[in-house]
Amino acid sequence: MAKTKGILERLKKGVVLGDGGYLLELEKRGYVQAGPFTPEVSLTNPEALAQLHREFLRSGAEVLQTLTFYASEDKLNTVGLGGKADDINRAAVKIAKQVAAEGDALVAGNISLAWVYDPKEAKTKDRTRELFDRQVAIMKDGGCDFVIGETYSFLGEALLAVESIKKAGLPAMVTMSFEQKPGSYEGDSVAECMKRLEGAGCDIVGINCLRNPEYTLPLMQEVRDAVKGFVACQPTAYRTKPEAVDFTTLPEFPVGLDPLQLNRAEMADYATKAKAMGIEFIGSCCGSVACHVKAMAKALGKIPAGERQWRVDYGKPMSAYEQHGHKD
Repeated sequence: MAKTKGILERLKKGVVLGDGGYLLELEKRGYVQAGPFTPEVSLTNPEALAQLHREFLRSGAEVLQTLTFYASEDKLNTVGLGGKADDINRAAVKIAKQVAAEGDALVAGNISLAWVYDPKEAKTKDRTRELFDRQVAIMKDGGCDFVIGETYSFLGEALLAVESIKKAGLPAMVTMSFEQKPGSYEGDSVAECMKRLEGAGCDIVGINCLRNPEYTLPLMQEVRDAVKGFVACQPTAYRTKPEAVDFTTLPEFPVGLDPLQLNRAEMADYATKAKAMGIEFIGSCCGSVACHVKAMAKALGKIPAGERQWRVDYGKPMSAYEQHGHKD
């Protein structure tokens, strides 16, 4: 199926729905190791990755992200896979492209924090740029429609992501993550971070991960007020508390989070509120699975593939749904 438009053209027409979280869900399914959360599944169990992509696609996602989060050499070296970095990136891009072709979804390459950057050490800036350039080159060669740089706490690292993506001639979406005290590690406010990213040429700016919708949306209002271009929001789907808004700080992280997962109605409510705020790219992150994306798609008026209109007659029920008076 031929794609209708690129990401920027689609955003001009209206809200674009992203996918959900990959690494934590694949860990639950037995394909990723909790702790390092490295993405070698594209090599070791490609069919498992393809299936998760397909679940998001069938649920209404209009963008599939390559599973290349933490797929940089230095991070992969921590599990003895540094020499496989390029192979992991190429395989992940290929899998996402194959599944996206089953529908009308775009493929976004993904580059994440590299756990290398330190503003006090100049050499780490060069190393981070090298790692980003290497990943982005593979994503461009593989045919990604745009690249998402995500989960940056250092503004400087986020700016390097913009640099690498734009240098490759691809549309750039870069999102930052904010811990208990919102702002960059360097001390920049949320609004200042977004202005700097937009000023550097980033096409879409915003926030992802760590915080759930309740603690992300107020910050997204600051983002929306700060910039003129497109903005993106991809929160987690885990319940946290005011004194610990970052789900990775909870004692339940990483393998005890199941009871804290938000329900699909809560994620649908988030999507509705995000659209009302003028957020154009509405996605989700860790903890968000296919049923969440499907609920978000319905809330945004995007009926997922496979959803049919059906006759509901409470007077002459033909299902338990009708018999007991259930409503969406």
